[in-house]
Amino acid sequence: MTLTTMRFNMVDPNQHAVGVAERYRAMLDMAEFGDQNGLSGISLEEHHGAENGWSPTPLLNAGMILARSSKLLVTISALLLPLHDPIRVAEDIAVLDLVSGGRLVTIFGLGYRPSEYELLDKDWVSRGAIMDASLEAVMSAWTGEPFTHLGKTVQVTPKPLTDPHPFVMIGGTSKPAARRAARFGLPLFPAAHLPELEAYYYEKCTEYGTQGFVMMPSPQTKMIFVTEDPDRAWAEHGEHFFHEASTYQRWQTADISSAVKSGAANVDELRAEGIYVAMTPDEAIAEGKASGSLVLHPLVGGMPIEAGWECLRLFTEQVIPSL
Repeated sequence: MTLTTMRFNMVDPNQHAVGVAERYRAMLDMAEFGDQNGLSGISLEEHHGAENGWSPTPLLNAGMILARSSKLLVTISALLLPLHDPIRVAEDIAVLDLVSGGRLVTIFGLGYRPSEYELLDKDWVSRGAIMDASLEAVMSAWTGEPFTHLGKTVQVTPKPLTDPHPFVMIGGTSKPAARRAARFGLPLFPAAHLPELEAYYYEKCTEYGTQGFVMMPSPQTKMIFVTEDPDRAWAEHGEHFFHEASTYQRWQTADISSAVKSGAANVDELRAEGIYVAMTPDEAIAEGKASGSLVLHPLVGGMPIEAGWECLRLFTEQVIPSL
């Protein structure tokens, strides 16, 4: 079985309110259409203070999508837990778990942009300690039992549907992230293909007496746009691919690993890299059968909405039936 995921991060360099509103409505319409036409899931993200509107509200977006669908698995990759009140996160995810029947997957991450911590008045230097304390609070909250939080006894309701708790993972590409996941007995989701980190995680699971697993991305993750004419798609829309790739590239530091981190300086170099790929339906079918996973990106980098719809319709009409 090939997993077919549709990615939404709501990036649009033209931050005009009417256009942004249309893009959010398109996200919901596309998610509902994908749910009705065989897509496996939706991937969402979190960033704050981005000039291009990179989505700051993944839990809210997840709730809207889950309400418009009945089968899609919605994954937040990642929810930047230290930027949130952990009790509110526990409450929100519990309700989404109840409403969706367990269709929400949340990857908890630290984030890597100091500006986001400054914007939300959080201490960048203490982010690791905040993450640990927040995880303790969230996991305790989901038991439905009283526990101590910030020096007082609290109890959080409602209790989630999924037992023992909603499906959560720890994201990251560092040893501290792997240790944290092992210590809490949670799966690890690296942002890049790092076999050595996987081995370290399992070592730490043995040390802590916990059990878990690693969901490792392939050596190269492809962001796919399906089209009958890839050359034309790059000529007409390459600027949208490059806008997203270059934004993400500017945010990265040398110690950050990512399967979708581009080093391209222009559209031609980006196309040659093979991270953002315009594929014909037949090429997408072959890729899906070979890799077992396809990530469709129909609204990439401010892509015109109708072009995104053309991509999605080709994917559901010609690719999914052959997978």
